[in-house]
Amino acid sequence: MTVASPAYIKRHGRPLSPKDLANGKHACLQYRDPVTGRAFDWEFHKGKKRVVLEARGQLMVNDVGTLHSICLAGYAIAQAMEFGVRQLVDDGKLIDLFPDWPDERFPLYALYPSRHHVPAKTRAFLDFVSKLND
Repeated sequence: MTVASPAYIKRHGRPLSPKDLANGKHACLQYRDPVTGRAFDWEFHKGKKRVVLEARGQLMVNDVGTLHSICLAGYAIAQAMEFGVRQLVDDGKLIDLFPDWPDERFPLYALYPSRHHVPAKTRAFLDFVSKLND
């Protein structure tokens, strides 16, 4: 989900489409890819249409909590996983900028020892995460 605080939108205006983020008028908070050390590209999906942008911004972070705090403070636009910001959007603290581009999915993998009897807490967690994607 691509989000910004109401304060950011008041100061800089609301981008109307993902491509508006590439024109240099908006500060995008970059998130560091731990494998490459470079910023992740921003992807937007709408049905079969896919837009990939290089986010422009002066700040790169490698911690989700920091990403949320900076975005909430009105410094920049951020891309975050929906389950991490959904409550902030529902509470009006952040705004989903492109609700008409909802199709992007980030893969989530759960690794656990292969056993015939999976511990109850592991099974409960896997069931919970599986329902998030429904």
